[in-house]
Amino acid sequence: MKAPRVTLDQWRTLQAVVDHGGFAQAAEAMHRSQSSISYTVARMQEQLGVPLLRIDGRKAVLTEAGEVLLRRSRQLVKSAGQLEELAHHMEQGWEPEVRLVVDAAYPTVRLVRALSAFMPQSRGCRVLLREEVLSGVEEALVQGHADLAISGLNIPGHLGADLSIVDFVAVAHPDHPLHRLQRDVTHQDLETQMQVVIRDSGRLQPRDVGWLGAEQRWTVGSLATATTFVSNGLGFAWLPRHMIERELKDGLLKPLPLNQGGVRESRFYLYPNKEKPLGPATQILVELLTTFASVPLDAHFAAPQSQA
Repeated sequence: MKAPRVTLDQWRTLQAVVDHGGFAQAAEAMHRSQSSISYTVARMQEQLGVPLLRIDGRKAVLTEAGEVLLRRSRQLVKSAGQLEELAHHMEQGWEPEVRLVVDAAYPTVRLVRALSAFMPQSRGCRVLLREEVLSGVEEALVQGHADLAISGLNIPGHLGADLSIVDFVAVAHPDHPLHRLQRDVTHQDLETQMQVVIRDSGRLQPRDVGWLGAEQRWTVGSLATATTFVSNGLGFAWLPRHMIERELKDGLLKPLPLNQGGVRESRFYLYPNKEKPLGPATQILVELLTTFASVPLDAHFAAPQSQA
C-alpha cells in the first residue's frame, strides 16, 4: 500500500483555514505564521493534484473537490485523535479490550443494559462477548480465555459475585401427551417421554445438567433451538422463563403440572479472572453488570448517549 502524500497536520491546517475563515485567522488560531499556513495549503494542492481552495474577494472558499476531501478528512483526523487517546489510556493501564464469557441462559437484556452504559465510559475499550453453555464458561475462565465470566455453576477455586436468579420452567406444547394426562405429572411420567436438553459446550468435563434419564433424549446446540422444538410438540424441556414469555403468552408452550420440581432456580455469578488483575475498564464493567443484575427485566431503560 502506497504511503499517504498528505500528512494529518496538513489536513488540520486546511480545516483551520475553512473553519476560521481565512489564512490569517487560521495562522492566529494555530499559532503559526500566515506564510506557513499558505505554503502548507499550496503544497497540499500540489501533492493531491486538485485545487482545494479558491479566493473569492478576501475570503478562501472551498472548491467542489475541496468540499469532498475536507469532509472525508474530518473523520480521518478524528480517528487519528481517538487512536492517540487510546494509546494514552493504555499507557495509564486502561485495557484495549475486555473478554466477557456468558452462559447463554443469562438474560441478554441485562447484558445490553450494562454494555450500553459502559460504551460512553469505555475510552475505546472493546468488549469481546462470547456465549457458552454450562461448563463451557468454566473452561474459558480456567484456561485464561476470559477476563470476566457469568455462570450458573459454582466454579471451584473461584469466588463469584451474586448477580441474579434465573427460573427454568418445565414446559411442553399444550397438546403434548403429558398435558393430556389432565393430572399432576410425576417423575415416572417424564421418563416415558422425550426430553430436549441443551448440549454442554465444554469439552473437558461436559455435564448432563437437568437430564432425568428419559427413554428418549434429543440434544440440541442452543436454547433457541430447544424452544423451537418444544413449541412444535417435540418433547419437553426446562427452559429459562425470560426466553419463553412470548411462547407462553401465545399458547405455544404451557408449564407442566409437575407434582414437584416444575420450576428450578439457578443463581448466576460473575467471576473475574483471578490470574489477572482487574484493569480500570474491567472494574467499571463489573460494577455495571452487578448494578443491572438487580433491575427488573421489564423496567424501562434508555441507553446513554455515546460521547462524540
